[in-house]
Amino acid sequence: MSEDDEPWAELRRHTPARIALGRSGISQRTADWLHFAADHAQARDAVHLPLDEAALRDGLIEDGWPEPMTVHSRAGTRIEYLRRPDLGRRLDAADAAALRSRAGTPVDIALMLGDGLSAAALQAHARPLLRALREALAQRVSVASPVLALQARVALGDEIGALLRARLVLVLIGERPGLSSADSLGAYLTHGPEIGRSDAQRNCVSNIRPAGLAPALAAQRLAWLIQASLRRGLSGIALKDDSEGALLLDQK
Repeated sequence: MSEDDEPWAELRRHTPARIALGRSGISQRTADWLHFAADHAQARDAVHLPLDEAALRDGLIEDGWPEPMTVHSRAGTRIEYLRRPDLGRRLDAADAAALRSRAGTPVDIALMLGDGLSAAALQAHARPLLRALREALAQRVSVASPVLALQARVALGDEIGALLRARLVLVLIGERPGLSSADSLGAYLTHGPEIGRSDAQRNCVSNIRPAGLAPALAAQRLAWLIQASLRRGLSGIALKDDSEGALLLDQK
């Protein structure tokens, strides 16, 4: 029986998930093993591939954003970043001082664009997401200049948001790659950013990519969360994501 003749073949056309894999004797079929090996290699590459910082900066400027500042965490190398997650959560001291001197009047939102565990995700999806988000917010909030963060973990945004005197920080960061999603982007919102915030104080919109949650739809959800967070002065488990219902009402 060929792969296309199998009962599960039609379902496989609609998902990259590994479902109902066949076998050859007691082993996987060669084609299935090769697909797994290729996806595993893509996931490993995504973790180690560096961000093309110059290209992303130029693209953001082209989209009309002020020139971003680049900062680094306290993880000096990629290996150290992977072995010491704690170092990825704090800014390099010199960069923290530079960011503090750059801060102006308080703003509603600080933006951190971090490489995280998949720089490819940030490279591919940050710009379309931000374009859609800016349109969805329609200048109803003030936004600080974007900050590009290298060797970054999610919590690094708390320090950046505090230094920029922001009411809310939005972190866009490459998520840990899966075997069918090496380019998944995550977005994290934290109200009242400061060092020491916990994951329970963040809202997360994950799997942002064309094959997951499309950037345009993610932007609508984020716009709702941002406005609700600023209006109510909270985020995380205290802020229920009712964006889907609100968006459905808007379409009626």
